[in-house]
Amino acid sequence: MHGRPRRAPSQEEQEASAIKAAKLRSLQTQFIHFHHNKIYDKEALELSAKLLEANPEHYTAWNYRKLAVDHRLNQSETENNAESIKAILGEELKLVVNALKSNYKSYGAWYHRKWVLSKGHSSTDQELRLLAKFQKADSRNFHAWNHRRFITALKNIPDEEELQYTTDMIYDNFSNYSAWHNRSALLIRLLKENVKEYSPKENVLTEELEFVRHALFTDPDDQSGWFYHLWLLDQTVKLTTLLVSSWPPHGSSLHLTRDGLLDNFILSPLAGSKSNARTLPLVLYFSEAVKNINPSTVKVECECNLNTDLVWRPLSGNDIECAQAWLTYLKFPDRVQSLESYHVKVNISHSQGIVSLSGSVYCGAVAQLMFTVHVPPYNSEHIEMENEKRISWKEENFCTYETVSPESILVNSSYQMRMPIDDKARNLDWNIQTLDNEIAHCRELLLSVNCKIGKLTLARLLMAREQLMSYNDSNAGNHYGEVLQFYNDLMELDPPHIQYYKDEYSSVLLRQLFSNQESLLERCHQYREPSSSIIYNYSCLRLNNLSLSRVGCVEKLLWVQILDLSCNQLRSIEGMEAMQLLSCLNLSKNLLCSFTALDPLRQLRSLKVLDISSNEIGAHSIDTRRYLCSSPLCHSSGSAWNIEQFSTDAVNAIDYWEAFLVFKHLNLIQLDIAGNAVSDEKLKLLLSELMPSLKWLDGQKLQ
Repeated sequence: MHGRPRRAPSQEEQEASAIKAAKLRSLQTQFIHFHHNKIYDKEALELSAKLLEANPEHYTAWNYRKLAVDHRLNQSETENNAESIKAILGEELKLVVNALKSNYKSYGAWYHRKWVLSKGHSSTDQELRLLAKFQKADSRNFHAWNHRRFITALKNIPDEEELQYTTDMIYDNFSNYSAWHNRSALLIRLLKENVKEYSPKENVLTEELEFVRHALFTDPDDQSGWFYHLWLLDQTVKLTTLLVSSWPPHGSSLHLTRDGLLDNFILSPLAGSKSNARTLPLVLYFSEAVKNINPSTVKVECECNLNTDLVWRPLSGNDIECAQAWLTYLKFPDRVQSLESYHVKVNISHSQGIVSLSGSVYCGAVAQLMFTVHVPPYNSEHIEMENEKRISWKEENFCTYETVSPESILVNSSYQMRMPIDDKARNLDWNIQTLDNEIAHCRELLLSVNCKIGKLTLARLLMAREQLMSYNDSNAGNHYGEVLQFYNDLMELDPPHIQYYKDEYSSVLLRQLFSNQESLLERCHQYREPSSSIIYNYSCLRLNNLSLSRVGCVEKLLWVQILDLSCNQLRSIEGMEAMQLLSCLNLSKNLLCSFTALDPLRQLRSLKVLDISSNEIGAHSIDTRRYLCSSPLCHSSGSAWNIEQFSTDAVNAIDYWEAFLVFKHLNLIQLDIAGNAVSDEKLKLLLSELMPSLKWLDGQKLQ
């Protein structure tokens, strides 16, 4: 626990433990008898007290004491005996103290004390003195700190007074995690309530950064001050919730055809069975997860009254109605007799309705997206388009752009909201200046010590500065190389957390790639059919062979149709559900361990080609991600699966419930799963049953 190695108990300790266990079993047997028979006499109470003093973690015994207290209080209130009530509650408070002497971190004991005091018949005068004794024994005991917050609220002790108490405790021991945490909780309230001495916010944060800096320079390897510094950093760089990108992009001109969308380039690489398509996905991507996106908070204006029946849904892997990306479908008239152009406006104004998970209200710039959609004449004939050719991911099938203007594809395809020149822009100067100051101090510290958490903090500071500079429409991207080197160093310095550093490295690498149009263009390709000179202008992005361990910068990928992520180190594809135009995806030669890691694909209606070959699906007996998804064994979801209808004499579909979960929602034409431990003939048979549209499986054409 907490890095302390376990020691094997001695023979004497084992014997003592056995004697204690026998005593506890005897007490518990008698206690259960009293509890089941609702006996609350003196003998029963004394026995339960002995049990709790010996084992303060016995939750059932604490609950029994509550029932006994309520029973005895009802009798005393009937007799109108105030002294008896105080005596009953006083006994409980004494019992808690005795139990805490045995284990001063007992959840049940601290909660029972809080429950007794909430009755309102006990004095709280001695509580702070009692807490002082426990905090002297262990100043970081978070149970005692949590109880202190409860008591100060009961006694209406001012937050300013408690803040001074945390200052004293930190000066006594700056390695006090709990004191730093309590300080952040107090400051949140003081700043929110605009207390005179704690306004403006910028002055308070500046003073706090200077305060914590003393701890950091005194002992750079102690993490408690660094965690508080990280919280201050979050308060410094956190701006209002913003709309950061969308599809369609602002100012675009899109053509709807029977084959999909056109905007100087085709947007659907494969066509199965298509008719007169008249729908268009609209995706809004925010800087953080938000909720309450609906027709009343987001106004969509068009000549054909699109806003009347729009249904917005969050693009998220969980069931909560909150997500960074939100989707709706725009449906255009299907009986137009000639080419019609529709001008669409999407307005997101200041609204109390849109809030983030943290509770902040959307109050970014008034966002107005405008784009034009051209709808062709109606054709009554149902058009069948059969593409018998297989998409190939070989190197020779991709070529770089030569004639297509990169501005028409890339710049207009990623709409970045900019903050208006107002008080927020003025405050941004303070934010950047504060970060520059902290960066300088961090560099100074690292000149004298090789501190891993100092390097991690400097990397975070530099990335926070890059983010703010991008909001300010300033020249950014100067520190990506340095940050990447920091994470490389941290992988060597701190191997136990190497996966975290790899994930952060991947995120920074992708941001570096998207910050420079030339480097991004090197990754953008056109697709050429095998054994053919025909080149298609599909929006194709190749991010293969980059050692990526996670997918990032999804807000910059909303325009992508063909995405090559092969030969990386991906274990999940979280976030890709926002890529509603994605038609072809290559995830081969990664580290995917289960089909449930592909859960985001269930929300991609346009996906036609998927390559997950040569991963590790089925190779691990335990995969922690699989339990994040519902299964047919769950009563709440099992009835809706209808999985039995896909079982045959040869295949029991329940054995492949993870595959069923993902692929029953897809309409793939081409799938590659070879090279995974789970891949066998039974699975292939099930997949062909689940997806009647499937024409190619592991390179073989299905009949």
